[in-house]
Amino acid sequence: MTRTMQLRGRTAVITGAGGGIGRAIAMSLARRGCRLMLTDIDLSAAQATALAAQADHGVEALAARLDVADRVAVAALPAQVQASFGGVDLLINNAGVALGGSFTQVSEADFDWLMGINFQGVVAMTRAFIPLLSASDDARLVNLSSIFGIVAPPGQSAYAAAKFAVRGFSEALRHELVGSNIGVTIVHPGGVATSIASNARPPAGVSPERLAEQKARAQRMLTMPPAEAGEIIVRGVEQCRSRVLVGRDARLADLIQRLFPERYWSIIGR
Repeated sequence: MTRTMQLRGRTAVITGAGGGIGRAIAMSLARRGCRLMLTDIDLSAAQATALAAQADHGVEALAARLDVADRVAVAALPAQVQASFGGVDLLINNAGVALGGSFTQVSEADFDWLMGINFQGVVAMTRAFIPLLSASDDARLVNLSSIFGIVAPPGQSAYAAAKFAVRGFSEALRHELVGSNIGVTIVHPGGVATSIASNARPPAGVSPERLAEQKARAQRMLTMPPAEAGEIIVRGVEQCRSRVLVGRDARLADLIQRLFPERYWSIIGR
């Protein structure tokens, strides 16, 4: 019999919950009766998500400002969640940023900035919340990788490095936690219509016209409504799936990469 996770009455912590996929996951969980601790670097955005979850679904939802690259703030969050909710059953590491440009265009500081949020933030949050997850009778760690944690396109060296790192970290952790009460789900979203491309930090030396063209091209690839992505991810959590591919583009990229591991980009890039 396939195991499932009952979400009603559970407590979930979500990073990057102020918009996009994070907000969509929060609303899908609220629809199922989850209590929510919603964090974002933009406190007002996290508060708006919390208010929507309360108003639409009547669940308890709190918001907190959190920069996942701030190790002190991350380490302090579990005590706040414990005091407010008494425990945690779900940790969803969703917060992320984007950075445009090839490796030689991207400064060392910008590369490290992205890794500090997209990868080290996932590691820090996981380390901070493992004790509370371990105390749950049925817990799950959900880490957002990307379609670029499956394939690595040119111009995405920093982002792909972080998302491949999230994938490797999550897979190793899943193997380490076999037999425990904590399951691990890795999520690979494809082109979801969020603001991540338009908000990407630009590389130095690119003209405003060229930058606008690049962002517009990237934005055109983001077509799936966030609410649809959120539902796919939460259904994957309910089904205790170890890997969730979000969107036809993610499924297709995964297939092409497995069939042509050395030359997949010559196919996808066309």
